[in-house]
Amino acid sequence: MKRVLVTGGVGTIGSAVVRRLLRDSDWNVRVSDQRPAPGWMRDACEVHTGDLRDREQAKQAISGCTHVIHLAAIVGGIANFHKLPYTLTEVNNGLYNGIFSAALDKGVERFTYVSSSMVFEQARQYPTREDYLPECPVPVSAYGFSKLTGEVYCRAAHDEHGLPYTICRPFNAYGPGEMPEAEPGIAHAVPDLIRKSLVPMKPLPIFGTGEHTRTLTHVDDIADGIVVATGHPRGLNEDFNISASDERTVSEFAAIIWEACGNDPAELQFEHLPTFEVDVVRRWPSVEKAKELLGWEAQIDLRDGIADTVRWLREQDGVASS
Repeated sequence: MKRVLVTGGVGTIGSAVVRRLLRDSDWNVRVSDQRPAPGWMRDACEVHTGDLRDREQAKQAISGCTHVIHLAAIVGGIANFHKLPYTLTEVNNGLYNGIFSAALDKGVERFTYVSSSMVFEQARQYPTREDYLPECPVPVSAYGFSKLTGEVYCRAAHDEHGLPYTICRPFNAYGPGEMPEAEPGIAHAVPDLIRKSLVPMKPLPIFGTGEHTRTLTHVDDIADGIVVATGHPRGLNEDFNISASDERTVSEFAAIIWEACGNDPAELQFEHLPTFEVDVVRRWPSVEKAKELLGWEAQIDLRDGIADTVRWLREQDGVASS
């Protein structure tokens, strides 16, 4: 049986990846995260709680594992990128130093690095293909640059030491598991807009004109794509956009959220807040490579996924009143 270490496994995407792995009898799962693991995860998985920036603790976490799915990172919404540029750069690079070194030391069969659509934050090609990355201008945000750095680590470790890798780039993850924050932009857009729509706030605050686009991808689809890419022979030493294909403006998906929260569509009006220095104008990936090589594509309809997320957030204490 294959044993996989999921770093950052308690996070929103990490938890979805762990659930997806546990549905497949081929995988034995170990989770590494400094946050407390929920009971279901402790019951079904080995749990490691050390600091992966420490190389000895990283080796301990990987010991006995055939595969690694590396998700551990400082992430968050657009405000978080601007609020913590040095912290996220320092922490994420520290994690790379620890986990890549340990993976090479232990000789894993496959190292899956979970990157980000933010490596394409300055893209000019749409839909954006994976092979466009060498031509794409370098990210200007610390977060985008940090995630691109992880991709460079993957390829460098492969070129010099033969590390078998797969790179997965989720696009605009949303779904059950991520709570909104009181400060706008710290969490991602979907939980933030659900919180505001449940109150409801009239007018509904959004950043910018509302014409910026995103390709929202349900976290369960992302988890499935990551697991498929990790286990597939044709995923070896390849990179994939893990995404839905439906490009929507912020105004469009805010309207879907507004209605899913039980509000009258006719009553929706926007308050346009000033946006941030780095706010990607358009995000629309090509998903053909994953379909062709892996036979994978996203399955969850946006309206169904939003309704699922609204139901989950309604069950959480204090969301509508926060």
